[in-house]
Amino acid sequence: MSLDEGMQVFETEACELLDDMEQSLLELEDNPGDLDHINSVFRAAHTIKGSSGLFGFDGVVGFTHVVENVLDRVRAGELEISHDLLSLLLACRDVMGQLVDAAIAGQDGGDAELQKKSRTLSEQLNAYLETPVVDAVDEVKAEEVGGETLSTAVEPEAEVNLPSDITLDDYWHISLRFGPDVLRDGMDPLSFIRYLGTLGDVASLIIVWDGMPEIEVMDPESCYLGLEIKLSSDVEKQAIEDVFQFVLDDCQLRILPPLSLLAQHRDLIEEHVNESMCLGDILVESGTVTPREVNEALQKQADAQTGGEPDEPIGKILHQNGVVHPEVVDTAVKKQKQVKEKQALVGKSIRVSADKLEQLIDLVGELVISSANTKLLGNRTQDTALIESLENMSRLVEDIRDTGLGLRMVPIGETFNRFRRVVRDLSQSMHKDIELELSGGDKELDKTVVEKIGDPLMHLVRNSIDHGIEAAEIRQQNNKPTKGKLSLTAYHDSGSIVIEVADDGGGLSRDRIIAKAEQQGLISPNQTLSDQEVYRLIFEPGFSTAEHVTDVSGRGVGMDVVRRNIEALRGQVDVDSWPGKGSRFSIRLPLTLAIIDGFLVKVGHSSYVIPLDMVEECVELPGPAGGEQVNDYINLRGEVLPFIRLGELFEESRDGVRRENIVVAQFAGQKVGLVVDELLGEYQTVIKPLGRIFTHLEGVSGATILGSGEVAMIIDVPDLVQQVAINGGQRNRGGTEVPSMLAR
Repeated sequence: MSLDEGMQVFETEACELLDDMEQSLLELEDNPGDLDHINSVFRAAHTIKGSSGLFGFDGVVGFTHVVENVLDRVRAGELEISHDLLSLLLACRDVMGQLVDAAIAGQDGGDAELQKKSRTLSEQLNAYLETPVVDAVDEVKAEEVGGETLSTAVEPEAEVNLPSDITLDDYWHISLRFGPDVLRDGMDPLSFIRYLGTLGDVASLIIVWDGMPEIEVMDPESCYLGLEIKLSSDVEKQAIEDVFQFVLDDCQLRILPPLSLLAQHRDLIEEHVNESMCLGDILVESGTVTPREVNEALQKQADAQTGGEPDEPIGKILHQNGVVHPEVVDTAVKKQKQVKEKQALVGKSIRVSADKLEQLIDLVGELVISSANTKLLGNRTQDTALIESLENMSRLVEDIRDTGLGLRMVPIGETFNRFRRVVRDLSQSMHKDIELELSGGDKELDKTVVEKIGDPLMHLVRNSIDHGIEAAEIRQQNNKPTKGKLSLTAYHDSGSIVIEVADDGGGLSRDRIIAKAEQQGLISPNQTLSDQEVYRLIFEPGFSTAEHVTDVSGRGVGMDVVRRNIEALRGQVDVDSWPGKGSRFSIRLPLTLAIIDGFLVKVGHSSYVIPLDMVEECVELPGPAGGEQVNDYINLRGEVLPFIRLGELFEESRDGVRRENIVVAQFAGQKVGLVVDELLGEYQTVIKPLGRIFTHLEGVSGATILGSGEVAMIIDVPDLVQQVAINGGQRNRGGTEVPSMLAR
């Protein structure tokens, strides 16, 4: 692994560990004695410190070492998680993230302001320690590791893989042979030893020169270093292996546990709950070996089989490699014989570059278009065998499409979890007691949508805390619980995902909104508006009813951005409010922005696509085709259905139309009929965004390319439903009798 690759891995893992650390700390606020979350926080800090040490990021190591020592006291039960300590640890988590970013940018330790902040937090952390802790880098010198002077010797005949050469005692025995490219990749062998010393006491370190060539053929840029180490520590084997994670691909590493752990490992195997038929799995679960050691043994076993050598058991190979005691292998073999059923296979995941994923989806989209073209040409041949073959290919393309899109689908829970910290910090700064409820975090949607929905949600959450939920004394006067409630909910509905931000605050003031809108000239005095029309005014640029400007909100900047960002994702936001009881903002978004199932229709000489998830049924329009319709709604089995003629809306020329059809589309609980000339059936639709010149085109959300090469517009059903509702409400207020559903 090169230095650049290692740095990328470090950056990605550090970000994930910091997120896990924050979530675990927030969980501890409700369950301060939860050992699982305490250990999770400790592991995150410990791993970040170790990885930083490998790259020589002394600023990160020094600060994180102090955090780790405080967490160690918490783990040991010497400190309790209090509100003040939790706030301090959250602040430390933020500084750790800033230090990591600064180190990656080439400024280890950060600027003067960040250094001052880290020193201040270190002093506060030291108040929780019996003995103040200095920088970890100062504790571990090149000449001393773990308080013991390193002993060196030349042992040209030392062997790595022979456990018989190792004197068994109460130390971890680590045999390490660095690969020749370690120095070229920018790795410092001494940094690994320094960090190893933070895990325990290095009792002995012997330098082995068995890989040293003759001086005539020696390459000064190659590494020939080998080490035999005795380590006294109570950490797990995986933690020791993680020290060398950035050079595992270019070194030989053998770790043999101390004798004192024999009984513990055997007990763990005997008490093994998640039983497995694989010996390697049993040994890994008990902590006796690591997955890497098992994989190496399996590879050695496979190589022996390929070379025609006798097949040796995996346990014997592990023992020969010097990574496990034979007594533990015997216990695992006995346990294996007792297992009756195989353990369910555990799914594995890999990291894939977002660019590669986008390229895959683009290729899938082109495949869908090409498949449609091939199917169209095949149908013209009237060759039955060819048509059947193309139908089968179309099904496979559809499966590939669904699988490809599934790769981009991620749960929204990760986005939701970020707001736990936001709500906690804002409620404390505003002296409000607010409880956050999260629901539907397992609902999945397109990765692109998840990335872009964070900012709109942030604005809505901050406004709910600042404007929506009242202060405790006001809530008490109104006979409401002093603790406010804010909820984030996600659920699927009609091929879309709905995200709701709701609070139990005072609700929106209709009178104040109207007064402010009249003041800004957005509406005329005495103009009659429905509740929905009034609430939509808050999304106008520069609109705010806040009496005081705060650090959080009140400047009229944000809600217009919310609407603009959501509409850019082909979504919409609706507002419901109940005076004195609270408000609810509902964001409705498409599940994906790439490929959808559509329903193809013909209007005049043009084709249009309606999202299939929004299509309920198709009926024939009563009356003569193209004739004048007295009303713009029909009676659909006792239900009033308003409709829109797409031919008139898009000014399509029509001739020779014998009959018209209505496609009944549903969105957000409302229905609308779309009058078309011809129904062409289902169609896999690759969404192509429209250019800037078409940004304000109403009724259209995008375009697609048909198999014939023709461009078909994608109907924006939510926009048409909204137009019908607004127009119906206006006619209703004008005195014409219109169904009440139109005036909602």
